[in-house]
Amino acid sequence: MKNLEERMAKKNELLESYAVPHEGTLGRVYEEDPDETRTPFRQDANRVQYSDEYLRLKGKTQVFVGGRSDHYRTRLTHTGEVASVSRNIAATLGLNEDLAECIALAHDLGHPPFGHSGEEALNDWMKTHSLSFEHNQQSLRIVEFLSSQSPLFKGLNLNREVLHGLMKHRTPHDHPEDTTLELPSMEALAVNLADEIAYTSHDIDDGLREGLFTISQLMDIPLIQKCHTPGKKLGSSITNTLVMDLYAETENQIGKQNIVTLDDVYANSDQPVRFSPDIKEKLGVLRSFLYKNMYFHPSVVEQVEAGKTTVLKLCEYLKNNPSQEILKLQKESDCTLVEAVKDYVSGMTDHYATEMAERLGLLS
Repeated sequence: MKNLEERMAKKNELLESYAVPHEGTLGRVYEEDPDETRTPFRQDANRVQYSDEYLRLKGKTQVFVGGRSDHYRTRLTHTGEVASVSRNIAATLGLNEDLAECIALAHDLGHPPFGHSGEEALNDWMKTHSLSFEHNQQSLRIVEFLSSQSPLFKGLNLNREVLHGLMKHRTPHDHPEDTTLELPSMEALAVNLADEIAYTSHDIDDGLREGLFTISQLMDIPLIQKCHTPGKKLGSSITNTLVMDLYAETENQIGKQNIVTLDDVYANSDQPVRFSPDIKEKLGVLRSFLYKNMYFHPSVVEQVEAGKTTVLKLCEYLKNNPSQEILKLQKESDCTLVEAVKDYVSGMTDHYATEMAERLGLLS
């Protein structure tokens, strides 16, 4: 068996010159002895997958609250789809697949229960204490401080390329506050668009399954007209159309922006991994349709409001009546009580949050 250095050198030969090499270039916050068989980013991906926070994603809402069907996406299945699309994009563009996959696996760790409604509720509650909540920032907090698999360091001690990818994760759904000067790697940019591709495609499939709209309604949308193939699942057709456009436009931008090395990527604020202007415009039209007919559909809004109420009442109750677990979390994290409550509630699954709120008599 070849040693790890030999295998990484061989894998690096398959990468483009502007990709992050398999050994990484930025290192970890806490130095460690290298793993004997896994690349640093493969090791990081495994750490994320083995974390409690990752496992709990199976009980967190994507759009539809659990229990309505066995076939709707959860936050965990969404994460798996983003990771798969990210690896495919990275492989096609000659980027580091392990790094892209790791960023994708960790990108939603900070999502609270009840999807974006839970995030909105937590942010509203934090604002009453002159603070804020944003799930991308919480994902970073989890891997840096809250999730631990070793007594030797806080957090998961992931490579800095992964941390920077989480700092820079943004889609039309996400608006993290940007507090860093580092520009993202090509792999991080690929994950951003893989996330958008995944949720656009599977939300269409889930919305059709739920009966919130019909194929006939969708056929009025330019992007659907472009990619719909009779006899083929619509979500798959959308994914294929978007990734093929991404490949073509990214190759165009790499040449246009004269990107040759990794340093060129880090120095370039004009992000090269992108959709074409035409597809970006068509995506905007489709997104507007989904907001009107799915995300703000009365049956979805009813679930949203119930989830928001649960989160708000739990936060207020636990601030006034902190459990030993929350006090321990506050001490270990060296944070305020409000932040500890936020960390605790945001880590809950939908079921756990509902069960606790009912047990405490917080829900009428």
